[in-house]
Amino acid sequence: MNRLKDHTLGFIGLGLMGRPMCLNLHKAGARLIVHNRSQEAARQLERPGIVPAVSPAEVARSANIILLMVSDTPAVEQVLFGQSGMIECLQANALVIDMGTTAVAPTREFARRLNAIGVDYIDAPVSGGEIGAINGSLTIMAGGTEESIQRALPLFEVLGSKFTHVGDVGAGQIAKAANQVIVGLNIGAVAEALALAKRAGADPAKVREALMGGFAGSRILEVHGQRMIEENFKPGGKIATQYKDLVQALELAALFGLDLPATKLNMQLYKSLIDQGLGNLDHSALIKAFNNQIE
Repeated sequence: MNRLKDHTLGFIGLGLMGRPMCLNLHKAGARLIVHNRSQEAARQLERPGIVPAVSPAEVARSANIILLMVSDTPAVEQVLFGQSGMIECLQANALVIDMGTTAVAPTREFARRLNAIGVDYIDAPVSGGEIGAINGSLTIMAGGTEESIQRALPLFEVLGSKFTHVGDVGAGQIAKAANQVIVGLNIGAVAEALALAKRAGADPAKVREALMGGFAGSRILEVHGQRMIEENFKPGGKIATQYKDLVQALELAALFGLDLPATKLNMQLYKSLIDQGLGNLDHSALIKAFNNQIE
């Protein structure tokens, strides 16, 4: 598979999602210049065709299409505009693609600042978790100009199985906020349902099996429900990340005077687990919020 053999790409952020995404681009033939806040993560990826860089500026100096998969909005801002940031060395006609979950208003401001120096910007957050990143089956929702999207499309075809150009810059992050509301609430619904089944004396595994064929069946019930039953909370998407994304969704709703009461309650449940030191567990560990009631 050498679909990207003529591409030299920058990739910043080699965590749970970024590392397998980077490897899939490499398998597709791309040459990559990579950077991570923890230098060790970049060194571990070093091999023919993947070259570690000491700073975002060095990545920008070496590649004119750069993907970001960092933790949050302040991290994106730091990578772009902080000390040794990309702004120092971005090439003419470069394209920056933010594939993390970033707040909408800052996303649009980042794009405006980069557009002013002739750099294109796409917000292209993803859904599908670590499994989707490993399998190259992510769902990608993007905001940007049609021209920018066409430049990025060969990369998206490697990284994901479903791509939607939602609209202008920021529209991808709006779609991701909606995605995280649905994911967070569905994980909460599955957690409550399985907690109820256990408390009432039924086998949660059998209840899950029974529900999979009806209207309650979902990807969340399939994957996260199984994790809850097995108590396997190795992170594919962390509680702390889910909480951050719900906070951003609520902030976006507040900008438009919209109240999301179920999302607020769901966010508070995730926060309760973070307060217990469980923020690095998979977000399916939300069922732990009910453990003291059902054990």
